[in-house]
Amino acid sequence: MVPPIYPIRARFFGREQYRDPSMSDIFSPVSLGEIQLANRIVMAPMTRDRAGPNDEPTEVMVEYYRQRASAGLIITEGTQPSPAGKGYWRTPGIHSQEQVAGWRKVADAVHAEGGKIAVQIMHVGRAAVQANKDADAQTVAPSAIPCPDLIPGPTGVPEATVPPRALETDEIAGVIAEYVTAAKNAREAGIDAVELHCASGYLPMQFLSSNSNQRTDQYGGSAENRVRFVVETLSALAEAIGPGRVGFRICPGIKLNGMDDADPAETYATLLKAVNGLGLAYVHLIHIPNDGFDSLELVRANWTGPVIENNGLNLDKAKAVLADGKADAVSFGYAYIGNPDLVERFRDGVGLAKADRKSFYTGDGDDRRGYTDYPTYTQIQEEVSE
Repeated sequence: MVPPIYPIRARFFGREQYRDPSMSDIFSPVSLGEIQLANRIVMAPMTRDRAGPNDEPTEVMVEYYRQRASAGLIITEGTQPSPAGKGYWRTPGIHSQEQVAGWRKVADAVHAEGGKIAVQIMHVGRAAVQANKDADAQTVAPSAIPCPDLIPGPTGVPEATVPPRALETDEIAGVIAEYVTAAKNAREAGIDAVELHCASGYLPMQFLSSNSNQRTDQYGGSAENRVRFVVETLSALAEAIGPGRVGFRICPGIKLNGMDDADPAETYATLLKAVNGLGLAYVHLIHIPNDGFDSLELVRANWTGPVIENNGLNLDKAKAVLADGKADAVSFGYAYIGNPDLVERFRDGVGLAKADRKSFYTGDGDDRRGYTDYPTYTQIQEEVSE
């Protein structure tokens, strides 16, 4: 006889809740806003540099995402909402009809396999190399402060970034409108949701961070002002396509692309409190160590919606995070490159294949090497038995 399951009363970071332990299993379904996931394993966004010459999703990209559709949710590589938002070579856009048509093929392929997919909208702001962009595409940022980190150019060799132009106050609404159009285009393409990329030192994080945002208007200065751009963007996205189809990704304290916020705990607590009532689908946390605070505790203390946990997880760690009620889903990046059947490998206890780092970024929209040529473990077994 199977013993009955009783809800467990637990207190997580000052928030009391009831949970059914059977529903925290990594293979159990979960709802993130309006998105119904078959399991709690999420494919994290990863730049792979395979878009076509007009930044359109290619047929090889369609196959890449189709192969990985057993994930509860696929979050795509960072996708620029406008030519100005591009900074890397061969990253896809979602601002032209050709690009929308390409994403429609991706969405159809994922849905045909029973999967769900969200497009990560990524405006890089100052983290851009001009040779990667259209010749007439400007590089903009909250303040005219260059990104100190090098960015790979078209040949893969790291180059100095473009000195940005500071956005005028009356231009900011137009940038937010580009995000909104991108989200509407995603839904037109049949994409299930969008994720606003607020990490990795890109435009939203440039507004959030005190060292890259030196503005003196209502978008700069105090934490309340520095979070304003992200709050207004998330609010506009929620209004455009519904809050339950909008997520956002953060990484408090990360130093990538010249970020060095004076008080990331204050900044992100302010942000999370400001958007907590919007009814958004999830916050996607890249969980890195920080002096003086734990970012997952920070999220749980200031946010009551679903959480996707990311960074350095293996299967055992992921299961523990879910079992403890610290997150609602977990995301994997690197593991998904060499293992299109990651869910099945986890479920059946099969070892993971290693990915070839040399082929992560080829810059060729037709290159399948190290992209769609990783076999599933069942394919390997079939080849061995022949």
